[in-house]
Amino acid sequence: MRLPEDCATPPETIAERSRALAELAAVVDRLREPDGCPWDKKQTPESMARYLLEEGHELVEAIEAGDDGEATEEAGDLLMVVFMICRIAEEAGRFDLAAAARAVKEKLVRRHPHVFGDVSVEGADEVLSNWEAIKQREREDKEVDSSALAGLPKGLAALQRAERMCEKAAAAGFRWPTPAGALAKLDEEHGELHEALKGAPLDGSDRPRLEGELRERVEHELGDLLLSAAYLGHYLRIDPEAALRSALRRFEGRFRAMEGDGEGTLADSSIERLIARWKRAKQA
Repeated sequence: MRLPEDCATPPETIAERSRALAELAAVVDRLREPDGCPWDKKQTPESMARYLLEEGHELVEAIEAGDDGEATEEAGDLLMVVFMICRIAEEAGRFDLAAAARAVKEKLVRRHPHVFGDVSVEGADEVLSNWEAIKQREREDKEVDSSALAGLPKGLAALQRAERMCEKAAAAGFRWPTPAGALAKLDEEHGELHEALKGAPLDGSDRPRLEGELRERVEHELGDLLLSAAYLGHYLRIDPEAALRSALRRFEGRFRAMEGDGEGTLADSSIERLIARWKRAKQA
């Protein structure tokens, strides 16, 4: 077995990482001391938890923008939040940074038997399948929910959670043999949404108010369509959450271009003019 301590990273690099992390831990410790920062001293793990999401999203945006300088800063902010949560928990005798680091190190070694053990794998797909199987056995040993879908945070963005749920279901064997099956399912759900909308007043108000059973059915079919789109993204190795964020950036850019094209307000434009303005913004 090749141990983690046997990695090929140069010792000076490991030492530099250790120094930098120790310095950050020291700064966080100082902020929490009696004469430290009043704001930092009043924080709890619960109050800091929201910053995990905020800083995580900012890091994702920096990575997707290809801005290494910004990504470095945002990764540091995220590290700071983790260090602060662990420091606060340590003061309460709950857990500390060392325990968290050891726990994830042991987990990584345990779930990578193809690196730290004698298991052979053919590629990334088999790695993922083994990972989910090991994770399921761990949950069975702990006598907690051992479903293949267990462990997905309900607080994830719905589209991101859909893709992860599809990934877990596929790894457990619930999958089509080819992406064509996923595409056919998307087409099927699209057809069912069209069928559900037959009774909707789509040619009247620009935002018809659906009521009762009709609304429930349309909402159901629209949800199924979005879930199917996420499943197709999994088969095509495209993160649907990232794809949607990219689409939103394109939409925002084109919309802002329309606002500044000097052709009057959007509200005063006919649908034909709006389409023409959109096409010009898209070309630009």
